[in-house]
Amino acid sequence: REQILSEIKRLIEYYEEEELSITITGHSLGAALAILSAYDIAELKLNVVKDGDETTTIPITVYSFAGPRVGNLKFKERCEELDVKVLRIINVHDMVPTVPGFITNEKFQFQKYIEDALSFPWSYAHVGSEIKLDHRESPFLKQNGDMGCAHNLEVLLHLMDGYHGKGKKFNLVSKRDIALVNKSCNLLRSEYGVPPYWRQDENKGMIRSNDGKWVVPERPRLEAHPPHTAHHLQLVLQNHILVNGSFKSGTT
Repeated sequence: REQILSEIKRLIEYYEEEELSITITGHSLGAALAILSAYDIAELKLNVVKDGDETTTIPITVYSFAGPRVGNLKFKERCEELDVKVLRIINVHDMVPTVPGFITNEKFQFQKYIEDALSFPWSYAHVGSEIKLDHRESPFLKQNGDMGCAHNLEVLLHLMDGYHGKGKKFNLVSKRDIALVNKSCNLLRSEYGVPPYWRQDENKGMIRSNDGKWVVPERPRLEAHPPHTAHHLQLVLQNHILVNGSFKSGTT
């Protein structure tokens, strides 16, 4: 969170002469974090830029791939108040976008009453608009497939490439390689001759040392934050305190 907020602050300052927009994307848990990050940026008003007497609000958009529900109905409504735009892309055979919220969710007509009157804690709601895709509509993919394949990002990207609207024929429009579908799953039809789960590191990550032995290379140690993070994070906190008088370290 600290890295995202400080980096957004830095980039907005660096490109202050440009017409800006903020786009955040993620898959699965990353999709949930993308929505939380977008909310965080908007709630802290990092996207509100003042230039003399003029105030500009930088638009914030989230592209969510196969993300679960994040927050309750109040969180959804607050995101809408902050004008955070969210487009969720899902596979209808994927279970992840259906959780949490088995008991009550945005489809339940009495959700608002349950949250307001009963303070029900297990209430969840999706944010934004939704594109529903179906891997069975692609002629390149198997009609079945396990839950992991239905949740796979490469499958979703393949489906987006061929999607032209609800009820319209599936037709790929780019040169995106269909072999990418099987990079980490087994959903491509067998007649295309692409092995399943084909992606792997060369020699499974092993390298040959100067003395001829095969070893696992040491990973470079990275600092927790780049040097400029603390400075720009401090600017974020100062600005929020000036505007609201307090700073909360978390969101619900």
